[in-house]
Amino acid sequence: MSEFSLNAIPAIHFGAGRAGKVAGDVAALSPSGKNVVLVIDGPLHQMGLSAKIEKAMTDAGITLGVFSDIAGEPHQSDVEAATDFILTAKADVVICMGGGSAMDIGKSAATIAPTGKGPADFAMVADSLPGPGIPKICIPTTAGTGSELSSTNIFHGENGKKHWIWSTKTKPSTVILDPELTVSLPPHLTAWTGLDAFVHALESCTNNWRQDGNDVYAHHALSLISGALETAVKEPGNLEARGKMLLGSAYAGISIDNCNVAMAHNISHALAALAPIHHGFATAIGQEAIFGWQLETDDGHFAAAASACGLSEGDQSFDTWFTDLMNRCNVERRLPDAFKAFTAADLEREMLTSETAFSRDSTVRPVSDADIARFAGDIMAMA
Repeated sequence: MSEFSLNAIPAIHFGAGRAGKVAGDVAALSPSGKNVVLVIDGPLHQMGLSAKIEKAMTDAGITLGVFSDIAGEPHQSDVEAATDFILTAKADVVICMGGGSAMDIGKSAATIAPTGKGPADFAMVADSLPGPGIPKICIPTTAGTGSELSSTNIFHGENGKKHWIWSTKTKPSTVILDPELTVSLPPHLTAWTGLDAFVHALESCTNNWRQDGNDVYAHHALSLISGALETAVKEPGNLEARGKMLLGSAYAGISIDNCNVAMAHNISHALAALAPIHHGFATAIGQEAIFGWQLETDDGHFAAAASACGLSEGDQSFDTWFTDLMNRCNVERRLPDAFKAFTAADLEREMLTSETAFSRDSTVRPVSDADIARFAGDIMAMA
């Protein structure tokens, strides 16, 4: 067994209804604090999903400001607006609630706020963050991105390309995993986000950065997700399945925080550079497109991952199993209409940019330009 190091993991509180106790978490982080900002996806706020949080704050005598001007993938302007809101509210604690977009925006804004700078100053490690900023609590409402436990925070820059702020200082102090908050997620989003979490775990235990200490998180994530995703899609109110998905997503988030992603994310980031597309869906079809190619040179780590999913020697191949899982979750392989304006060459160009190079380089099997051209053709055939 080789040497390894694992990043720090925030305090995690799991349980149905646990979000209703968030006032105690706020008090633990800022005993005298009376100003809290909730950064939440706009549609979730309109649905009333933040009611537990609002009641908890009111009962505790805490002033709650709500920033909910978020819809879809995060942009630089969203992070800037959230930062201004947090500063104006003089927030003592920031609660980030929702999917990956809301959590990435909230984490970034709360960390940047005291610096007097903007997200562009810290993007792509342009400058290092001086400190953790305002204390943060993350409450995911999807089981997918694992942002609540990740040091990576994505946003679209002014040039339309995906950028990220990477620093362990952006991590929250506290994570609350409440499966009751995920039951309203529609079946197709349950599938897309769940497959995203699956790929996070898979890539982190099979890429060039994998290490023995992290495999325990990645393999447990694969076990939980592979056993619960179909049930969560088809039985939305099944709290047992929702809880396993939420925990699996969290473990996958820990996994990529330690060992990063690989080629499927090269494809999903490249797709997002062309036109709007759900990240989880893009990552899932990216993984499906490359899976058989990856298995041709497996060094044993894909076999270990397959075993974690319950596959035994003599069972169907891992890539065929993954395709069957996507089919059972009713995932339609069709790109949004906006992609009809683009060709495989357009996607290939984006897959070769410097912004996506790290995920190509993380892939164990060397990825040739010819491989990229073939993958781009397979993906764009879905347009």
